[in-house]
Amino acid sequence: MGLIVVPLLGVQGCATTSAWLPASGPSAGDITDAGKQPNSAIKVVYVDDTVIQTLAEERKHTYFSQQFPAKLGATYLVGPGDVLAISLWEAPPSTLFTSAPLDGMGGATTRMVSFPEQMVSANGTIDIPFAGMIHVAGRSPQQIQTMIEKKLSGKAHDPQVLVRMAQNTTATVTIVGDVGRSLQMPLTAKGDRLLDALAAAGGVRQSVGKETIQLARDGHVVSMPLKHVIQDPSQNVPLAPGDVITVTPKPLSLIVLGATVKNEEMYFESQGISLAQALGRAGGLQDARADARGVFVFRMADETDLGTTAAKPESKSATKDGKVPVVYVLDMRNPGSLLLAQGFKMHDNDVLYVSNAPAAELQKFLNIVTSSVYSITSLKAIGN
Repeated sequence: MGLIVVPLLGVQGCATTSAWLPASGPSAGDITDAGKQPNSAIKVVYVDDTVIQTLAEERKHTYFSQQFPAKLGATYLVGPGDVLAISLWEAPPSTLFTSAPLDGMGGATTRMVSFPEQMVSANGTIDIPFAGMIHVAGRSPQQIQTMIEKKLSGKAHDPQVLVRMAQNTTATVTIVGDVGRSLQMPLTAKGDRLLDALAAAGGVRQSVGKETIQLARDGHVVSMPLKHVIQDPSQNVPLAPGDVITVTPKPLSLIVLGATVKNEEMYFESQGISLAQALGRAGGLQDARADARGVFVFRMADETDLGTTAAKPESKSATKDGKVPVVYVLDMRNPGSLLLAQGFKMHDNDVLYVSNAPAAELQKFLNIVTSSVYSITSLKAIGN
């Protein structure tokens, strides 16, 4: 009877003895209780349809099309260092500029003068004969044409000016990283796009599914999987002067811990994986250990990327870079959770943790007690 009664007496103290039992991590109750503490920096978010939809909407802010919308009618303006080619036509009879007639007949006809190519100075000016110094920085070629014609009005006979960008050194974008060759690409009036620059750089060195493309503009930096940019034409945004494009074969990873078949650092594709995929690659939950109610995703998230307004913590709990600790909870006993797990996207550096079931903790305790009683009984038998 002692072999039976002693473990049953120990069951009443199982909760208090769980602290010294072997475990792979906190229980589901420990985690959810931590989030309920008044001054807790950890916010616990229970995953449902609303959370999935909210996270999906917030992810759109990391899209190129959202952060860098196309500007209709955008033109590239002249800047210091650009080289301009300027030609002038003067109606007959020419009064200021002389040159060979265009028709080669020597008769009175329209005269054309081509000025030497001029580089825009550091202070943004060029020098035109009889027109003087003209400030051209920040203006389009068409605006510069009008300015020169006005300057020569009354000096030349009905002057008509054509300004062409001979060498573009300011309206450029820079492409670096895991590409065929890094380069600085001049932009053209057609409206070059992201993939145009990538093609000019010789493409990427690895498969598109392994590459991440980053676009930096005016202090804003956004990264997207290259595969998403190729599949969604709206993400192939028009480029702007000064853009910096970086291509990286950045390995994304998450950590899997707890009552899964495999505990490991899991690498995944740049286009991302869902929680369901991550659980599948980890071999699923262990039948003998896992608490199906305790599937957790630990994440250092942006304050604006928590999935629910009610779960947003106070600013004092955020790190210097605006990150806050968030734990997303999924109850896998609910059949609908399998669908939710497909819609929940994992992030780089997430920790996926599955807690042990209370019965598994109880079984550990019973095993310890049974083993102790068996050892004592064995020693008594030897003594007798």
